[in-house]
Amino acid sequence: MPTLRSHILISGDPVSLARGAEAIKGAVESELAYYALTDEVAVALSGNLRLAPEQLPAAVIYPDDVTYGPITLNDVPLIVSEHLYKGRIVDALQITTKPLTGAIVRVPAREGALFAQQRVVLARAGIINPESIEDYVAHDGYAALGHALTRMTPAQVVQEITDAGLQGRGGAGFPVGKKLNLVAKAPGEEKFVLCNADESEPGTFKDRLIIEGDPHSVLEGMLLAGYAIGARVGYIYIRGEYHLARERLEQAIRQARAMGLLGEGIFATDFTFDIHVHSGAGAYICGEESALIESFEGKRGEPRIRPPFPTTVGVWGRPTAVNNVESLANLPPIVKNGASWYRSIGTAKCPGTKVYTMLGDVNVTGLIEVPMGTTLRTVIEVYGGGMKQGKPFKLAQTGGSAGAIIDASFLDVPMDFAELAARGGGLGSGALLIAGPDTCVVDLAHVLLRFFASESCGKCVPCRIGTTRAKEILARLADARATLDDIHQLERIANNMQAAAFCGLGQAAAVPILTGLRFFRNEFVAHAEQHCLAGVCPMRGEPPAAKRRFGRKELATAA
Repeated sequence: MPTLRSHILISGDPVSLARGAEAIKGAVESELAYYALTDEVAVALSGNLRLAPEQLPAAVIYPDDVTYGPITLNDVPLIVSEHLYKGRIVDALQITTKPLTGAIVRVPAREGALFAQQRVVLARAGIINPESIEDYVAHDGYAALGHALTRMTPAQVVQEITDAGLQGRGGAGFPVGKKLNLVAKAPGEEKFVLCNADESEPGTFKDRLIIEGDPHSVLEGMLLAGYAIGARVGYIYIRGEYHLARERLEQAIRQARAMGLLGEGIFATDFTFDIHVHSGAGAYICGEESALIESFEGKRGEPRIRPPFPTTVGVWGRPTAVNNVESLANLPPIVKNGASWYRSIGTAKCPGTKVYTMLGDVNVTGLIEVPMGTTLRTVIEVYGGGMKQGKPFKLAQTGGSAGAIIDASFLDVPMDFAELAARGGGLGSGALLIAGPDTCVVDLAHVLLRFFASESCGKCVPCRIGTTRAKEILARLADARATLDDIHQLERIANNMQAAAFCGLGQAAAVPILTGLRFFRNEFVAHAEQHCLAGVCPMRGEPPAAKRRFGRKELATAA
């Protein structure tokens, strides 16, 4: 095992990458080579460094625990020469702790208030070098696997996960322990673990950052699932555009094999397990587990008739445990710390934490992890730093593009699967879009339905035709060409889609329409009456489209 004096984590989140993080990483490597420090200092991109956008790109140097940011290419020579070569911290570029203190002050003064993120899945992200298995092991990595293989039976592992109450974090919220139990008891000797990393929904990128920041946590989760159900092979189906995430996974797999943590006789037991990575082709429908299996087997990505479910007839007709990245990353801490520890976090009905991607009209966007049951108000005020430019809150879409559009009445509702569902909302995969008064609900719904109409696999009429007709009605509403009858037709189409679409994704495509109509019907009615309450659509105060000099297309062309 090589001995390193320091390692540098450079922020690799979307904001940092857009601002040249990869070029900064290359410059750091060049400077280290110039000073002959390549063998002493490791450099890696990290998906999430827990910093505000104005502090990015940033670099954290361990074990000194010094953070520099925002940095540019011009700052790299100074940081390397002064800090890493001469051992002197560059105070002028260092990030202070004042922003964190300010965030703590904003926490509402009430019992049980959180003063920092309580991380389970992201506990190591931004702290370890994601390209180093040694770093992962040094932070208790693979300790849960060793404990399970040497002290627990497969049935005990399943029971521990069941007792913990972990629900699937991909959106459906199905109990993970129950799913593992079904696969373990299914007839047949050959079984598989399939990790769903096909994160194709707009606004959702949590799984990518989990993999990029801590890839071994996903591998360890798959190993535990494989041991629990009696599988010998696991597969990761990853979105084709996630190049860095795939590279990190493949490197982590090679490292685990070299260390004897994948392959035969793991931890000197009779447990054998290996993992392979498969890239998807960019279809949204492949996020649905049965369509994912069809695509993985080389067929057209379309959902299967269920039952039978993948727990009995999955990959190549064998029992398969299909789990989301975040779900699998929860398994090691549960096995290591126990079900009672896990249940001490979150709510009674929905224990544990939830990883959210937060976008929109908040001052701090990005990835956060908070206990289940944390309210939307706390997420916005504490972790989001409040509404951007002091805007009042208007709406949030929870659960990604197929999530519910909810109003201010949900601000103090505990966010978990049970509470939101009971009030007509939904948690989904955990993408949060926060919007102020200058967002038009009709325009938002139109954008979403354009996506769903484009991504429908076309297998069933309710989704194939329904998304197209809904998109057309919303386009007419947005352009002041619709009537009140169109709104009734839109609602009827959405209800039919939700009731009759072949798969969950087709059913979920109706959710933003139905929740938008439920909480913001007045905006749809206003559009039918040819004005936009948000004041952002082209029709505001203008005559109908037929009498306007410029329609939306003409305006776009002129611009």
